[in-house]
Amino acid sequence: MNVRVLLTAALLAAAVPTAAAVPPETSPEAVCRRFDALFDAGIAENEIAGASVVILHDGKIVHKKNVGLADPESKKPTSDATIFHWASVTKTFTGVAVLQLRDRGKLSLDDAIVKYLPELRAVHDPYGPIDAITLRHLMTHSAGFRSATWPWGGEKPWQPAEPAKWSQLVAMFPYTEILFRPGSRYAYSNPGVVFLGRVIELLSGDGYEVYVDKNVLKPLGMTRTYFDKAPYHLLPDLSHSFESENGKRTPGIFDLDTGITVSNGGLNAPLSDMAKWLAFLSGEPGNAVYEGVLRRASLEEMWVPRIGVRSPEDLSEAMGLLFFVERHGGRTYIGHSGGQNGFVTHLYLRPPSRTAYAIAFNTNAVPGKDGKGPDTRGLDRKLRDFLFANVFPLFDEPAAARAGPR
Repeated sequence: MNVRVLLTAALLAAAVPTAAAVPPETSPEAVCRRFDALFDAGIAENEIAGASVVILHDGKIVHKKNVGLADPESKKPTSDATIFHWASVTKTFTGVAVLQLRDRGKLSLDDAIVKYLPELRAVHDPYGPIDAITLRHLMTHSAGFRSATWPWGGEKPWQPAEPAKWSQLVAMFPYTEILFRPGSRYAYSNPGVVFLGRVIELLSGDGYEVYVDKNVLKPLGMTRTYFDKAPYHLLPDLSHSFESENGKRTPGIFDLDTGITVSNGGLNAPLSDMAKWLAFLSGEPGNAVYEGVLRRASLEEMWVPRIGVRSPEDLSEAMGLLFFVERHGGRTYIGHSGGQNGFVTHLYLRPPSRTAYAIAFNTNAVPGKDGKGPDTRGLDRKLRDFLFANVFPLFDEPAAARAGPR
């Protein structure tokens, strides 16, 4: 079925004005055409090889679009089967896994991380005992650890993109320090999420990938989603990736292995599977499968703003528990982005209207020092702003229901 027809049908089901009741330029069909034109033009203008987007409402796909090439050399186009590397969007899966273990009585978010990882006592903490750093601090990026997992190295072929083994991280602990008082402010930290992945392994007895596959992917039917190296039967669908700067496009590592940092950024999936993740996050009253993965109350607990990104008190952009909570145009959205090895990804969810989207680009175009030139992140923001201004309001709750806080 044509995706514009799907969008129109979804609007009818949501009991909001249809194309006949609104000006032609704001009809579902016109909104789709405008978005598609913006997407097509943006991919061309920013010299991006390929990209895909999917929009959901009430757990159903209402619009999707694939643009460009998954492999420019063979001229293979992007499609519904194309697999993208989702990088830090992986953190949302790690967060759900931690809350699963919490709900099963395996841990408390206020436990000290050294309760599970005593090796961290080798880290230098000028602010007091390292015991003060909790799982909750790690989940809100407020523990004080550095941003990068692997801050040393270079471009030699024998130098890993990420550390491969836990022992390599442990060896770096004596050369690591806490950068600010835990809980005092936000600072994005990849190592902190790797530590959470290690806790998941220790408490479950499974490797991180195995645990998430058993307890998240399989229940949700995400059968084409995997971590790190591709299964042989999915390798032909994996998109190539590129870094682009000053008009020079450099291939990324094909079939990347993120090593011990898998819980931080090892996820690979097509948009069709990510739609299932968005449907789970959006929720469905009475859905036993979703409740079996994680109770709705626990999921919504992850979306409570805990600490501001710009300043601790400014919650217009804040961290929840491994989800970002953002205000745009007077509405609250839940989201997370990703960027690694040439891939740029993003997902957003608006819980009150159960509307969401995910987008993935296989080219990270970076503008020049003057801020001009191709810019994948800039296009990502431009498309986000269009969707927030023109698509999400179509599905928002009726005006009477919006009288209270939004």
